[in-house]
Amino acid sequence: MTESTEPLSPRARLAVTAGKAAAAVSRAAGRGSGSVIGGRVALKLDPDLLARLAGHLDVVLVSATNGKTTTTRLIAEALRAGGPVVSNALGANMPAGITSALAGGSDARYGVIEVDEKYLAGVARDVEPKVIALLNLSRDQLDRAAETRMLAEHWRTGLEGSKATIVANCDDPLVVWAASSSAHVVWVAAGQEWKDDAWSCPACGGVLQRPDDGFVCGECGFARPQPTWVLSGDHVLDPHGSAWPIHLQLPGRANKANAASSAAVAAVFGIAPQVALERMYSVAAVAGRYDVVTYQNRELRLLLAKNPAGWLETFSLIDPPPTPVVLSVNARGADGTDTSWLWDVDYTRLAGHPIAVIGDRRLDLAVRLEVAGLEFTVHDTLQQAIGALPPGRIELIANYTAFQDVRRVVGN
Repeated sequence: MTESTEPLSPRARLAVTAGKAAAAVSRAAGRGSGSVIGGRVALKLDPDLLARLAGHLDVVLVSATNGKTTTTRLIAEALRAGGPVVSNALGANMPAGITSALAGGSDARYGVIEVDEKYLAGVARDVEPKVIALLNLSRDQLDRAAETRMLAEHWRTGLEGSKATIVANCDDPLVVWAASSSAHVVWVAAGQEWKDDAWSCPACGGVLQRPDDGFVCGECGFARPQPTWVLSGDHVLDPHGSAWPIHLQLPGRANKANAASSAAVAAVFGIAPQVALERMYSVAAVAGRYDVVTYQNRELRLLLAKNPAGWLETFSLIDPPPTPVVLSVNARGADGTDTSWLWDVDYTRLAGHPIAVIGDRRLDLAVRLEVAGLEFTVHDTLQQAIGALPPGRIELIANYTAFQDVRRVVGN
């Protein structure tokens, strides 16, 4: 464990107090948790506050396009076997939100922090993490996010020379290339169902060949590294070849992959895979994701899917036809305003499901579904959509702000 730093300076204490006050005002006004505005106020008063707050913690940073909120939660639960944990569990993953989270962790031993992909290198410089977990990279928020290879290059440059142990998914070529600049890498075979952002070699631009056991560039030799941790069906294989069962309340292959990476992170801190994985079972939902709620006398399972890779994983875990499905898409600032990504999603996987479409961009989605040859109805509200669907539990899939809209409507 990192040695405790000196008590916070008067300036830092003032910044923390002011930040908490700003957050409280925001909550009282009904504008959310207040973590972002609280962090902004605190950092304005003390720009070095994030580093000061992390000084006594063993920090884990988690970054990816998909799955970082869930993996952060799983790691936090695992590390609680070793001591108190502070974490930005609700997903405020830029410096302001991270600062707010750490401000409440004066008694913690570990800091488990989700970090937006674009801010990873800067946050890593500030908090000097012991472990950085890199899960995947794919297209997201097309109007403002860098092209995926550029983002991987940013990671690669920013992490070069880092003293942290990098726990990285060896099945994602972009993650492998980004992590390979680091001296200490633990490779996890976590899988990668979405491959459409990594057909060319990130090292030289050549075409990646995709044999069953990974990937290799025929021009420069860049290839999938040998993993020391492996997701194998319902088990995690550790570096000694022992198989540990994964028992999660969270559904789907993607969450088993998140658990495998989380077990590898926990092992860096001396927490055995059996202990780590048993603790992960307690996670039933993450910020409303995977919750089953009752609304209009119907059961709805709430599923978040923000981009093509996320939608692909989500389709793999919904109940089979004829289970009714509600799809909701917005294009607000937090989502990215470019909806062209809808054309990269294979919506034919929903064939046989009764489908109702809502959300700000319901007409954009309707055009995409029509081209895919699917039958669907379009509605202004969730209540209308539910009324148009046949009986049975409903799978509700929404992107980021649409998901928050639904949670407010159903009282979750």
